[in-house]
Amino acid sequence: MPSFDVVDLSRLQFALTALYHFLFVPLTLGLSLLLAVMESVYVMTGRTIWKELTKFWGTLFGINFAMGVATGITMEFQFGTNWAYYAHYVGDIFGAPLAIEGLMAFFLEASFIGLFFFGWNRLSKIGHLVVTWLVAIGSNLSALWILIANAWMQHPVGATFNPATMRMEVSSFYEVLFNPVAQAKFVHTVSAGYVTGAMFVLSIGAFYLLRGRHAEIARRSITVAASFGLASALSVVVLGDESGYTAGLNQQMKIAAIEAMWETEPPPASFTIIGFPNRETETTRYKIAVPWALGLIATRSLDEPVEGIKQLVKAAEQRVRNGLIGYKNLAQLRARHSATIPPDMESPIRDLGYALLLKRFRPDIENATDDQVHEAALSTVPDVAALFWTFRFMVGFGFYFVVLFAIAFYLASVRQLERNWFLQMALWSLPLPWIAAELGWIVAEYGRQPWIIDGVLPTFLGASSEPAGNIWFSLIGFVLFYSTLAVVDVYLMVKYVRLGPRVTAAFARGRPAPAAGRH
Repeated sequence: MPSFDVVDLSRLQFALTALYHFLFVPLTLGLSLLLAVMESVYVMTGRTIWKELTKFWGTLFGINFAMGVATGITMEFQFGTNWAYYAHYVGDIFGAPLAIEGLMAFFLEASFIGLFFFGWNRLSKIGHLVVTWLVAIGSNLSALWILIANAWMQHPVGATFNPATMRMEVSSFYEVLFNPVAQAKFVHTVSAGYVTGAMFVLSIGAFYLLRGRHAEIARRSITVAASFGLASALSVVVLGDESGYTAGLNQQMKIAAIEAMWETEPPPASFTIIGFPNRETETTRYKIAVPWALGLIATRSLDEPVEGIKQLVKAAEQRVRNGLIGYKNLAQLRARHSATIPPDMESPIRDLGYALLLKRFRPDIENATDDQVHEAALSTVPDVAALFWTFRFMVGFGFYFVVLFAIAFYLASVRQLERNWFLQMALWSLPLPWIAAELGWIVAEYGRQPWIIDGVLPTFLGASSEPAGNIWFSLIGFVLFYSTLAVVDVYLMVKYVRLGPRVTAAFARGRPAPAAGRH
């Protein structure tokens, strides 16, 4: 059995709660917008079947939304309970987007979701459509502010270090808000959510056609999902390229680890499709690569190099040494009770986070040996094999979604959706967007290690000082509780899918609908 210290347990707890929570988030993002599209068709055409279509998918959206709220609230409390020093160190910056998310986005979404369910007979068509669109907008705004906070951890901008308070403080909220990493992450993440929503609708529509039930609703659902999903899947691929470019500018080690690129290649660097990285020998065997591709993705040029892991470790070693100078400078500033950093001390103090990596090896880091400095620099390399394979599975799923939705779009266009091979393919593809989304978060967050804030604060320093037993207790409690919620969510989803929409093809033709559950 591996041994876990407080930091490992805190990371494990947050990772598990985040992954559980993100089982519900992408479906909320995707279904909310699909509901708005479907109801817009109802308002424009006046056809009752589109209203009942919106109600049916809205029921499934409501179940998922409730589970998302239940699993999401505890995550924010963990910043105070498990990551107290992190909350103290960067609370001025990190807390603002989370507070705005709660005040602006979540309240907007939660306030109007009640009107969505209970306002069908109380609001006009236009009024209810506005409510549905506001629910969708609220869902997307929620994702925006969360991703702004997360992007700051990947690329900390608009903040300065105050030596008097020993904290990071906001210097430009505009820079925090318009962080280029946040923009790339937002559009990429919400597009992945749209793919999830589209796949959910596509798969359940395929299930109905395979069972010969609710054919009219199934065909309309698949048609909407096919066009929406194809646009979203293409967006994920294109916008993923933008995320690669921002990481190439700000997180070179993450890119090098994803590519298992040990040495800097002559520009433009090639992209490795498949290979077998070996950390011990620092080589990648049986590599199949596409020339120039990585250089174009990571640098948008043909003449700029993409640094390899070994060269980045050497650069990190220099920053550790520079940070040690900053550590001594900081002691002088604190002795003078100075809240400002002189220009000649800015560069060393900017690398203070690299010097703090030495805290893992000894408390008196000013006396660190050359070997310890080298070990600190080596610790900036994340798990290469894990990132290498996780990224490739994620990308593979992304291209598969493009192909699947393109087939669905074509078959819907020629009115030949009842192809058994396609319906089986769509049905069994249901879990894949969730797997791809979770893999994406592993790449983003695991690839940032050993930093909780990239280049600023090592992860092991951000954790709270509490007994490991307390974390084990809460960790087991969260796993049991969240697993129960996941089972309840699946049970309710399956129940209402089996019951099906109240409107059948007979109702669509003007005859009474059969009782629910007896189709």
